[in-house]
Amino acid sequence: MATNENLPPNVIRQLAKELKNLDESPPEGIKVIVNDDDFSTIFADIEGPAGTPYENGVFRMKLLLSRDFPHSPPKGYFSTKIFHPNIATSGEICVNTLKKDWNPSLGLRHVLLVVRCLLIEPFPESALNEQAGKMLLENYEEYARLARLYTGIHAHKQKNKSKTGAICESTTALNTGQSNSTVPSKNIPSAAPAQVSTSTSTKVLGIQDQNAAPCDLSVGSSAEHKKDGPPAAKIPAEKKKMDARKKSLKRL
Repeated sequence: MATNENLPPNVIRQLAKELKNLDESPPEGIKVIVNDDDFSTIFADIEGPAGTPYENGVFRMKLLLSRDFPHSPPKGYFSTKIFHPNIATSGEICVNTLKKDWNPSLGLRHVLLVVRCLLIEPFPESALNEQAGKMLLENYEEYARLARLYTGIHAHKQKNKSKTGAICESTTALNTGQSNSTVPSKNIPSAAPAQVSTSTSTKVLGIQDQNAAPCDLSVGSSAEHKKDGPPAAKIPAEKKKMDARKKSLKRL
């Protein structure tokens, strides 16, 4: 049995059962990482939902449990850098489930699902990252582009085939801060804008945080985005250069 001075024995026993259940039956797109010697910090890897700017990324987050848990909510943080209205640059997560809508009966599974759903449907009205919140409302394509850049650099999945292109081109720009508007986006597909409005988002937020299944993890129309290919004008230009080089070689 795991022990922890910061948590009462009855809470440790309850957490042990819940963590075992999460390990045996993990939520979609979420993998919980358990440290048997310390239940006060729960780590989880969250896969970016399909059809969002976070697709193909894996984001590490943590929940910090205080001694009076579950009477007080855990504090949530993203360890992986992410460009999102409701996640501060420090990684702090802003969602009502972890604040005013917290209920001691809510379990870790519910919290993890809510956080993943936040990647599907952000709420700019309660933004911790004001730049991301304003951009989402005023220029979704630019918001999605920057979110993809962060995902590609900081949350990129390791695959057999390495990806190049936009990720390499954007590294320098991201290292200089958040002034990424000049980064080329020719290789970055644009997702369908989320239907967010100031008149409805606040209401949806309240509903989402109170339900056990706060949103549809399968994703609807937002998954129907087209991937941009190389610009049509670029191919003839490169062909002309190749022909010119061949002619110059013949002269030699």
